[in-house]
Amino acid sequence: MAEIKYEIIETIAVLSESPKGWTKELNLVSWNGREPKYDLRDWAPDHEKMGKGITLSQEDVKNLKAALENVK
Repeated sequence: MAEIKYEIIETIAVLSESPKGWTKELNLVSWNGREPKYDLRDWAPDHEKMGKGITLSQEDVKNLKAALENVK
């Protein structure tokens, strides 16, 4: 499997933390040297390991924000 390179450009929010120290974070991440995208996933305390997550473009984030405004 090819090595995945990433750089966390900005931590926007830590949404929760598990008893083992893993955190669910919203970050701006550059994957393999590409343009940074918004990224929501679980991270190990040292950010060396990560769980499955989703990556969102700026347009995706705008649409998600609009959708969440209707959540009660």
